[in-house]
Amino acid sequence: MESDAPDAGKPRRPGAVLFVCGMNAIRSPMAEAIARAMLPSGVYVASAGVRRGESDPFVDAVLDELGLVAPKHPPQTLDDLEDDYFDLVVTLSPEAHHAALELTRQTAVEVEYWPMPDPSGTTGTRDQILDAYRDVRNRLEKHIVERLIQAENR
Repeated sequence: MESDAPDAGKPRRPGAVLFVCGMNAIRSPMAEAIARAMLPSGVYVASAGVRRGESDPFVDAVLDELGLVAPKHPPQTLDDLEDDYFDLVVTLSPEAHHAALELTRQTAVEVEYWPMPDPSGTTGTRDQILDAYRDVRNRLEKHIVERLIQAENR
């Protein structure tokens, strides 16, 4: 049954978003920084990893190119999160997706999978490595705009 309401079927901007990747070192902190910069201040944004990782200096470099700063918290796991209520959990790796589905099995939380390559295995010159990180940053920015920004403006 279709609704004639103007908002029927339209994705709504969540009030709390969690980005999850393998180690909360590259993809999810990038997504957190981009989303915080683009979304209204009333939207809670966080990131975590399935396992604990180490901060990656290439993340800082490619975020700095956009005038953004990586989250201040050290890489954290899902177990480290202080708040566990999210409207939307965005997973960025297969491992994160499986963990998020398991974590949210008993709750009414929306889980979306945005597959992102892991640039940490890139070899070559510094510029080639930075290009791999920029590619991930740009993909994340595109997804955030399409799903979390434009969804409200349609």
